[in-house]
Amino acid sequence: MGLPYPAEPVSDHGRMAEGDTILRAAQRFEVTIVGETIAASAPNPRGRAAGIEKLDGLRLERISAHGKHLIFDFGALSLHSHLGMSGGWHFYRAGQAWRRPRRSAWAVLSGGGWDAVQFGGPTLRVLPSGRLRLDPQLARLGPDILAADFEMGKVIRAMRADPDRDLGDALLDQHVVAGIGNIFKSEACFAAGVDPWRPVGELSDAELEEVLQAARAQMQAAVREGGRHRFSIYRRHRAVCPRCRGPISSRGQGDANRTTYWCPRCQA
Repeated sequence: MGLPYPAEPVSDHGRMAEGDTILRAAQRFEVTIVGETIAASAPNPRGRAAGIEKLDGLRLERISAHGKHLIFDFGALSLHSHLGMSGGWHFYRAGQAWRRPRRSAWAVLSGGGWDAVQFGGPTLRVLPSGRLRLDPQLARLGPDILAADFEMGKVIRAMRADPDRDLGDALLDQHVVAGIGNIFKSEACFAAGVDPWRPVGELSDAELEEVLQAARAQMQAAVREGGRHRFSIYRRHRAVCPRCRGPISSRGQGDANRTTYWCPRCQA
């Protein structure tokens, strides 16, 4: 089966993989190895410790994305993958040369003439499917910003539970809304013309909805375009704002000190 796009790695080198990257990875799996009986191996000890080899000979029944997490359903067993800032899934036709050494692969899932390979990342684990469904790390995730049935009202209510919290910090809380990372936090606030430093309690429901809608639309576009999204202000500190030609500012925000980019004039 062919891919509707090049068989290039699905990863975000140097930044946290956001929901658009994870959804694109799920779509790659859908058109390559979902439905196939899988030959699973773990060339790197990290993958063996995760139990990857337990999946060998099982059928990959389905895959789902929720925010920044990928869940692989193998029936009685499931695989949970989170790429973080260092991980990536690569897709190769059987026999094709890999871009990285085989010994560095944490997981190799082969089937249907394809090799899907994970390199790096903070989370890779095989668990009984029943246990994974009850896993607190996943159960606490907020609504997926890219889900077909995205629950806007639920997210706004969750934001309002902490009215003194800065908007930019709230957007990164995966327990409030799953999938938004540092790029689309900044880009969505800019698109909506809303200051990411304003406390949530000072913002109207309409303003919060506009920011969330902007993040959703931009991330959907990134999925369609294969990740080739053109950023307006992200990583453009001291550059010129494309809207007002004023200077773009940046500084760390929240407990994690993730850098926020914004235009002090357009988003005042």
